[in-house]
Amino acid sequence: MQRRQSSATWLLLAHIGLIFYASLYPFWPWRWPPGMGLPWLLDLPWPKRFWAFDVEANLLGYIPLGLLGFAAAMRSGWGLRTALLLGLLPGPLLSFLMESLQFFVPGRVPSLSDWALNSAGSTLGAAFGLILNGLGGLQRWENMRDHWFGTSSAPALALLALWPLALLYPTPLPFGLGQWLPWWRESLVDALAGTPWALSWGDAVAVEHELPPGLAALAIGLGLLSPVLLMIAVARPGLRRLALAAGAVLLGLLGTATATAMAFGPDHAWAWLSDATRPGVGLGLVLALLACLLPSRVAAALGLFVLCALIGLISVAPADPYLTLNMQAWEQGRFINFYGLTRWLAWTWPFIALVWLAARLVQKPE
Repeated sequence: MQRRQSSATWLLLAHIGLIFYASLYPFWPWRWPPGMGLPWLLDLPWPKRFWAFDVEANLLGYIPLGLLGFAAAMRSGWGLRTALLLGLLPGPLLSFLMESLQFFVPGRVPSLSDWALNSAGSTLGAAFGLILNGLGGLQRWENMRDHWFGTSSAPALALLALWPLALLYPTPLPFGLGQWLPWWRESLVDALAGTPWALSWGDAVAVEHELPPGLAALAIGLGLLSPVLLMIAVARPGLRRLALAAGAVLLGLLGTATATAMAFGPDHAWAWLSDATRPGVGLGLVLALLACLLPSRVAAALGLFVLCALIGLISVAPADPYLTLNMQAWEQGRFINFYGLTRWLAWTWPFIALVWLAARLVQKPE
């Protein structure tokens, strides 16, 4: 089988990064377990009690690892045996590494049951991949991808798959990903505390102004338009682009509604779609439809401009105080790891998309 670039490979790498984050959060302070030697570190303890949430998370969280490992190898042309190895082996090995490293992170509890559940999850994922391949599902996906998208589209498809997950972290404005400024500001203020520049710097960066309605609508529209431009940069021309754009918009709406439901309750899932945000959503829909007419390279170039403008606008948007209270509840509860994962996705997604679009422009046309 001819080897080719697969979006499953990029999703596999992203999932491994998410496992590192979920397993080792909050990452510090690192310390050697007092009174324990290295042989003891290799002997994971069995827990005294089980929690349903932990059992489900440890089992389900590793299923994509086995599935993506198998699919990435098969789609890249490595053959069935190699695919089985990449589906079955990384899960137990990665889980054992994570559980062993948790000895060094206070607040994390390594467990032999977690390793067993993680290993079972990755094995189930590899089994799903084997069944899917046997039924022809991977080949049908390859044929469908070739019908809808051009070559070298794997990174873009992985980014598009991660976009709805990034939207699960609530932002000041719908679809407003990439708000690094508050985090950098707080970090710099803390770093300058006790120095001659502390007071003046803190006063300077603490000023926040609400975005005017027009700029807020523009930021929302650009946030909805950016993944559509990313998709058009790799999609084949024709009416199929309209279907892809509609699918991207629908995923964005559902992702934002899900984030609102998680932050404020299921009854308020669509509360974000208010009189203040509807103009921005409407603007995004119109721009997305018009973008379907653009050539792929023009869409990539416009995507660079749109993402830069989105990052600039969302960086100066003030935080919602009610949202901040709900985020504190997430940080202190069982969603602490999920909160961190979605936060980093929301922060980094536009910047990774910028890098890919810039690389796309310097590639030779297909």
